[in-house]
Formats: sequence, C-alpha cells, structure tokens
Amino acid sequence: MIPQDFPGRGKVAVLKTQPETVLSDVREAMHLADYERALPKNRDTILKINISWQTWYPACSTTPWQLEGVIRTLQEDGYRGLMGAHNRTVVVDAYVGERNNKHKYVVDKYGVANIHLYEPQIEWVTYAPSKPFLVLDQIFPEGVRVPKLFYDRNIIQLPTVKTHVFTTITGAMKNAFGGLLSDRRHWTHAVIDETLVDLLQIQQDIHSGLFAMMDGTFAGDGAGPRAMRPHEKDFLLASADQVAIDAVSAKLQGFDPMELPFIRIAHEKGLGIGNPKDIEIVGYDISLEDWKFVREDTFASKGQRLIYHGPLKRLEKPLLRSPLVGWSYFASNFYHNVYWYPVVGRKRVKDALDTKWGRLFQSYGNGKVVLPGPEPVPTAMAAAGAAGLLAAIALGARTMRKG
Repeated sequence: MIPQDFPGRGKVAVLKTQPETVLSDVREAMHLADYERALPKNRDTILKINISWQTWYPACSTTPWQLEGVIRTLQEDGYRGLMGAHNRTVVVDAYVGERNNKHKYVVDKYGVANIHLYEPQIEWVTYAPSKPFLVLDQIFPEGVRVPKLFYDRNIIQLPTVKTHVFTTITGAMKNAFGGLLSDRRHWTHAVIDETLVDLLQIQQDIHSGLFAMMDGTFAGDGAGPRAMRPHEKDFLLASADQVAIDAVSAKLQGFDPMELPFIRIAHEKGLGIGNPKDIEIVGYDISLEDWKFVREDTFASKGQRLIYHGPLKRLEKPLLRSPLVGWSYFASNFYHNVYWYPVVGRKRVKDALDTKWGRLFQSYGNGKVVLPGPEPVPTAMAAAGAAGLLAAIALGARTMRKG
C-alpha cells in the first residue's frame, strides 16, 4: 500500500528534449522526480504501455523512446523483474499495436517480459476496497476484478500529452483504466471522472510503488485519444503523483486543472495534488506555456454522449450492456479506421514522419511504418453492428413516443 504522504507527492519534473538526447532526458526527468524513492527496488516493476490505436499516430500511444528511456534507466539503476503490460480493448488489437508502435521491438531489445493482461494465464481477482468507492461498486455490484499480478508490484504509467473526448485531457490517471478494468470498462463512461478517482484509490492500495513518465514530444489537440491534430512540443513530464502530472499536462494544454472533475475530485480526496499553485515543478519553467488546445467530439463520441448524458440515457443498458453493444464497436471501427484515418489521418501521419520525431520513430526496428488503408470490417461485426444500430434506433423511437 502506498502511504498518503508518498515520496514525490505534489512534485513534477518537466524537461524540454530533442531526439538526440531524449533517452538521457527521460533518465534526468525520472531522477528529478525522485523516482527511486517512489519505487522500491526489491519489487518487480510493471510498465503500463498505452496503445490507443493499433496503427501509429503521433501523440496517440506510448512512444518507443519513452519506453526505451524508462527501461534503460531502470536497468542502469539496478531494477530487475521488469515487464511490459498491455490491456485488451474492444476496438484495438494490442498484438498488432505493439508491433506497429514499435513497443515489441523495444522490450525484446532489452530482454523485458511482455504480457497481455487478458490472456487466460493471467489471473484476475476481486479487489476488496479499503475505502468506499465513488461509483465502481454501483457499476460492478458483483465486485471489481483486477489482475492478481498487480499486487505488491511497482507500476509505471506511460501516457502521452493529449486531449480526450470524455475527460478533456487524458494522462496518467486514465492510463490505468485499461489495465485495471476488464473489457466491460465502457460501462463506466457515464461516470468516467469518478471512475478514474476510484482506480487511483485501487492503485494506491495494491501497488508497492507508483510513477508516471509522460511523453509530450508530440502532443494531441482536438478529438483525442485518436482523431487529433498532432503538434511537436518537445516535452517530457515525470512524477510519482498521478494527479499532479495530469494537472501539469492540463495546464500546458491550456486548461484549468481544477475545472476537470477527475483532477479536482482526486485532489479533494487527498490522492494527489491537482491545484497548480501547490505543485512543485522542477526542471523547465512552464509559466509562459499555454498551448490553447481544445477538446472536440467525433461523430462517434457525439452519439455516445446522447446515450451517457442525453435523451437516450434511459437506453444505456440495452444499447451498451447487452448483445446490442456490437453496434458501438462497429461505429467506432468504421469511423476511425474506414473513414477518418484514410481521409484525414493518413496525410497527418505522412507529414509527421517528415519531422524530427517522425524520423526518430522510423529509426526503430526495421524502419518501416505501417500506413494502413481502409480496414475491411468483418462481416459478422458489420452485421451485428447494423442490427444493433437498427434496434437502437427502433427502441429509441418507441421510447421517445412513449415519453
């Protein structure tokens, strides 16, 4: 269990970096944030890799240099028992994603174990909360199940600096979402802010140490976590305080951290420091930084908002917690992979590959970058999605008539 006054509370290291120095800069940021005080060396350490898209897109997923810098630092400082960890999502294949995003190349290069948390050999157990939940016990009355191997191990979250359609920004706290909850985690989207706070409570209960290394070499603005406008920002952030590092990321992007519910609630519950005036920033002075990022919706997220918070709220369970849920997977896959990436994203990726960070990305592995065209939607998935969508429309129409 991590104490409330954990080492590094309220302290965030921020550095500017370049491709030529990024690995040593990761090391410097981690040491500025006193990571060795936060992570006991006599415990294994999990590296929670983020894959928000199975294709490479700038600012979307953990970068290979972010992962490599952390592994090198840990190994040089005497940490053993390192393991990269991936979670399942209903719209992203992590096995494809770890290759396309060069993660597999990095973990193999350094001899680090690589696990997928949803495989049959990974045991999940029911977590017994030490304090009352805000929402998770209501969403999962049968109990919240988490990977057993997370207990009494350190974990390092590896997020990027970017916006998010539901939480405005996504970072260290949101990075735990996939690893700690099963593939039914979309059930929590209507109460996502409170869910992230509950998940931080779980992390502080079960882990021996907690740290975050955040990559802002590219940063994403707009309809994150995927359909974003990428910007070269050349930043690295590191902290043992998951609330504080997200607050600093939010401030860089131009948002008031205390207006973001998940940061404010976590701050009020004493899980970390979310108020910028109370955060100690070491390294680079960010007082003049304001990137003026904006949170935007996609066509898919607008539809989800109608269900989570709008006139279709009463239909949330039949639409998203029943066999009809296939329609939402279909809609997300179709929008992002069949329409948005080929029409909008592909050009942005090509432009990004001509930047200094894009060239660094290409230098990993075999030097190839997968630029997929429109993905074929499996027939069964398309049929299920179409049937679910038609049923949802019919059910919604009937409900509105009755109302």
